[in-house]
Amino acid sequence: MKAIVTGGAGFIGSNLAEYLLNKNINVIVLDNLSTGNKKNIKRCLQNPNFKFYEIDISREYEKWLHLFDNVDWVFHLAALADVVPSIQKPIEYHAANVDGTVNVLEAARKAGVKRFIYAASSTCYGIPDDYPTSETSPIKLEYPYALTKYLGEQYVLHWGKIYHMPVVSLRFFNVYGPRARTSGTYGAVFGVFLAQKLAGKPFTVVGDGNQTRDFTFVSDIIDGMYKAAESDIKNEIINLGSGNTKSINRLVELLGGDVIHIPKRPGEPDCTFADISKAKKLLGYSPKVSFEEGVKIMLEYINDWKDAPVWTPEKIKKATRDWFSYLSK
Repeated sequence: MKAIVTGGAGFIGSNLAEYLLNKNINVIVLDNLSTGNKKNIKRCLQNPNFKFYEIDISREYEKWLHLFDNVDWVFHLAALADVVPSIQKPIEYHAANVDGTVNVLEAARKAGVKRFIYAASSTCYGIPDDYPTSETSPIKLEYPYALTKYLGEQYVLHWGKIYHMPVVSLRFFNVYGPRARTSGTYGAVFGVFLAQKLAGKPFTVVGDGNQTRDFTFVSDIIDGMYKAAESDIKNEIINLGSGNTKSINRLVELLGGDVIHIPKRPGEPDCTFADISKAKKLLGYSPKVSFEEGVKIMLEYINDWKDAPVWTPEKIKKATRDWFSYLSK
């Protein structure tokens, strides 16, 4: 077996690469290292069944097309993430998340791969009407990142329909775990809070902290991706979440520390909560890591965030200025 993982030097991709190697699958990682980091795959690099190529999937498609020869599975995770940068740089986001997806699809099609798994985003639901939120819920795109990930998903499903490629799109909900990004971009709450805890600073809680999120531990996401690749399911959209939802206040309670409140942000839901009944039925998916257990694991890895930026209310206000400017209604 041979698998390609695009974005494999990133948070989820590197965890997936290790998992596949442990299954005795040959793994090729493609990553331009714009958000990924080679330290995430340092263990993989020691494995003779692993190869890494520093490649930008949105460019010079013909130069890396041959890497897909004799590949069985493709896991397409390479993407630019986060809200604010997508508002500031929509062309870059379109190039990476849409053009890049089309390039990977074409490479996979020409190579005749057996399975194509796309990492989609639950941000496509925007502020949902129903909880838990099913795959048939209305699409409400609140910002360019959500738009580009959804457009990528539409291309994946179209390639499945027109070219009869065996594709599956998995919509991830609030993934967290070791190696979550520590870049300079203001983003996911775990990275923000862990850096603040290490620095002895108060947690910057948005609004009253009663908003809840479907926090899903990375190992459960990896398990869902592997089950999708092993299955015979084709041309399906499937939610991957924890099957639960926890408040930011509960996260703060588990992490332990002082709190300072910052303004609620436009375009953000009060709750994310995946309906995972389809994943359970079609894939036999069953999340195993409880939120409390996951937070405990994160605290064991807290030193990984020692070089991450420490966000203060003033820095957050500056970083999210465009967010408020463009998304406020």
